[in-house]
Amino acid sequence: MIRMTAPSLTALLICAGLGCADAQSVSSTYTSTAPKDCRQIGKPSALDGSTTRLCRGKDGLVVLIAEDDLREIVSVGRNRKQAAEEPAANVWFAPFNSSESIIEWRAAGAKPFAIIQRWHIADNTDPDMQGRPNTKAVLVVTRLPPGPACHVAYVDAIANPNANELARKAADDFARGFTCGKDKVKIIGAPGRAVELATMR
Repeated sequence: MIRMTAPSLTALLICAGLGCADAQSVSSTYTSTAPKDCRQIGKPSALDGSTTRLCRGKDGLVVLIAEDDLREIVSVGRNRKQAAEEPAANVWFAPFNSSESIIEWRAAGAKPFAIIQRWHIADNTDPDMQGRPNTKAVLVVTRLPPGPACHVAYVDAIANPNANELARKAADDFARGFTCGKDKVKIIGAPGRAVELATMR
């Protein structure tokens, strides 16, 4: 007869109820997508200055950032080709936008399963003193390989004072079980103008 200690029994019950991967501790680490920390792919377009760069991620993953017509895409894969073929590489926010240069990686143990990144989306209905559109901030949660990389959830960073916590919970709760192309991107917390702009088509 095998005798189990209380901590071992607790761990077994957690694994049985949630799956052992979910029982691992979840934590955050960070990487940079600033141009100085990445490798530029080719030369900026002479026509409109569009650029593509490849940045180091976690656990052998790379982050692909492409900017065209003042809009960005961010995707993740094992290499540039894979990242460019992921669903995330085909998601363009309709208004002008840009992503911040810090990516938060959510990982179970040492294995990352989602990233969280803050984006700024231009609001043409809210011009500044010079007539340029002010931007609204939204946190984007993206699931990671294995399986497709795609947007899982949006959190309005202005409407929700605890936006970072909401984004982490969304990543932890939904990213691993999210089916790209089938499941609808989730709006987490209070909706606001940033989310409205992010979902504009």
